[in-house]
Amino acid sequence: MAASRLRVAVVGTGSWAQRAHLPGWQRDSRAEVVAVADTDPDALASAAARFGVPRAVQDYRDLLDDPDIDVIDVVTGNRPHFEISWDALAAGKHVLCEKPVHPDYRETRQAAELATAKGLKTKVGFTFRYAPATRFARELIDAGFVGEPFMFNGFEQNSQWIDPATPLRQVDQDADPAEIAVSSIEGYGAPVIDIMHWWVGAPLQAVVGTMRNFVPVRMVRDTGQMTRVNIDDGDMWIAEFSSGALASIQSSYVTVGNYPGIEARIYGSEGAIIVRLVDEFGICQTIKTARKDAVEFTELDIPARFFPPGGHSGEPWEFLFYSNLIADFITEIQGDSAASQGDFAQAALVQETINAFEASFRQRAWVSFPLEQAAGAAGHRSTGG
Repeated sequence: MAASRLRVAVVGTGSWAQRAHLPGWQRDSRAEVVAVADTDPDALASAAARFGVPRAVQDYRDLLDDPDIDVIDVVTGNRPHFEISWDALAAGKHVLCEKPVHPDYRETRQAAELATAKGLKTKVGFTFRYAPATRFARELIDAGFVGEPFMFNGFEQNSQWIDPATPLRQVDQDADPAEIAVSSIEGYGAPVIDIMHWWVGAPLQAVVGTMRNFVPVRMVRDTGQMTRVNIDDGDMWIAEFSSGALASIQSSYVTVGNYPGIEARIYGSEGAIIVRLVDEFGICQTIKTARKDAVEFTELDIPARFFPPGGHSGEPWEFLFYSNLIADFITEIQGDSAASQGDFAQAALVQETINAFEASFRQRAWVSFPLEQAAGAAGHRSTGG
């Protein structure tokens, strides 16, 4: 595709769209946001005015047949993601979609196959793989810094909902209150799982783990009422890989730590890397490394090439990390290479891992991976973030 300016329509104009997506697109001169869509007329009008977007519609389907739109960016909250993404791909648009694309990995895989068949690019909002520190770490791994990966530890330390009066959104009112529903592991564990697969670089073979509901009664934003909400607000998992590597994952809404609270660690035969994506003391990221012959961890400076032009670690993390995500997507769309990262195929792998984690908890047993031969993948969930 010729390197012309991409024309983008953003579907969904809520807080995350205004903190990450819209400013991220507008940071890159290779793209132009030409339309926004939202079922909420007030949010729609506010976003269009704030970001100077010329076209605003309440029904995203009004945008699909427009030949002057190249990309549909889906940031609507969890439930409508798949339908909008599928419709956009069917209409011949490239798609950026917030996670999850679908709570069943098989549906996400079908969308990935549709995109491939149509020669379209997809990308998913795995924001933290695009943090400069995370990308620098991957370059070090590729250069052999850690040697053979032995162990990966991933943490999502998020204290946003320790206080039960902090409202949750998009709670499934029809969920069975007697059965704990997937929430934290899908909404906040997914980015850590994505980094795990990316850094370990070997097929996953088996998982086991558990979920907990530590704060049972919470404020529900849609109703304004304190309600019994039986969701996993804390979980822990172990994973085994074909290479022999091991991994552990922890995600939670109720672990003390400043948002986003991501920490990823990889230990290997030659060295180790720790990346912290935590907004503390005016800095949103750090990377530390150690070698087997120099075991003290020391902080590294992140090279400028991993930042967008003018970017720095003192910027709001949403803006900085998402600017990299969008720049990468534009490069993929405008380039001739078939390669892409963090796309719907990767989202299917992450979602399959989440589905396997849930199956392990339901069965109270190790679950083999991949799930192709399983009777079915779990799809029931309620998302609080």
